[in-house]
Amino acid sequence: MPDRIENFRVEQDDEGARLDRYLAMHLPDLSRSRVQELIEQGRVRVSGDTARSSHRVAPGERIEVEVLEKPSLDATAEAIPIELLYEDDDVVVVNKSAGMMVHAGAGETHGTLVNALLHRLGQLSGTGGSVRPGIVHRLDRGTSGVLVVARNDAAHRALADQFQERHVEKYYLALLHGSLPENSGSITLPISRDLVRRTRMTTRRREGREARTDWRVLLRLKAFTLVEARLHTGRTHQIRVHFSSIGHPVAGDSVYGAPHVPRIGNDALPKLGRTFLHAARIVFAHPRTGKRVEVRAPLAAELRAYLGALARISAMEETRIDAALKGYL
Repeated sequence: MPDRIENFRVEQDDEGARLDRYLAMHLPDLSRSRVQELIEQGRVRVSGDTARSSHRVAPGERIEVEVLEKPSLDATAEAIPIELLYEDDDVVVVNKSAGMMVHAGAGETHGTLVNALLHRLGQLSGTGGSVRPGIVHRLDRGTSGVLVVARNDAAHRALADQFQERHVEKYYLALLHGSLPENSGSITLPISRDLVRRTRMTTRRREGREARTDWRVLLRLKAFTLVEARLHTGRTHQIRVHFSSIGHPVAGDSVYGAPHVPRIGNDALPKLGRTFLHAARIVFAHPRTGKRVEVRAPLAAELRAYLGALARISAMEETRIDAALKGYL
């Protein structure tokens, strides 16, 4: 049930205004982004019909808005199974599964890694606030692998400084479409928000932020290349947008150009159901002792199985995959 219903009749002075801008002006207690959320949820009707945010209002139109208070994003404990790769009194390293959000956001408050950690550990650092307790860095929802979490405020500050100063070593495994021409390289294209598709990033704008991804080939398969990528910066979607920008999108990543149904010749490949991107290894200094800590996350089972399917199509012995992934299985 809505918390309240607001009704408006468009006057001559407002003719041609965007619907979201009109409502944000007439509902000062709501931000424009919240108005857009209500429109997307079908909570706004213009002359009885739902409309888009871009609708241009006309004099005489009647607008009805079902106003709902935005749900609290404060993290709550949930009994969700998670795998801890490393644990002590200051820090834990989690093997995040693909499909799990790190913390609440975008209207989703349940099933997050933070909720699972609160249930498992009881308390995390409060430095990240009530929505992101303990979270020092993040992984995309579709990415699996190692994620470092602080258990107290002192550890959080020390780890955050390491990430800020780029002292943390981060290595990923990525399966790319096509054959890279070299066996190693570096991509240094700047990254910024795509102004047309706001959920994407791009390397095409001059004002992008500095970014660097080093990579080396681990295995060449028919129509694909498996690489280890090291991030020197932590830009949003960095690996995905960097490899897409050179014509080799990450397998399963249709947002950045990977085909929805990839094929090798006449063979349609099995559905992957996620991006082939895995945070495989991380190295950092322990926040209390300063000692070097290195943690690896075994390659997710569905990704190893996908490589097996590619090996069979490529007439390759699977032992070559195991050799290429030494230390990551």
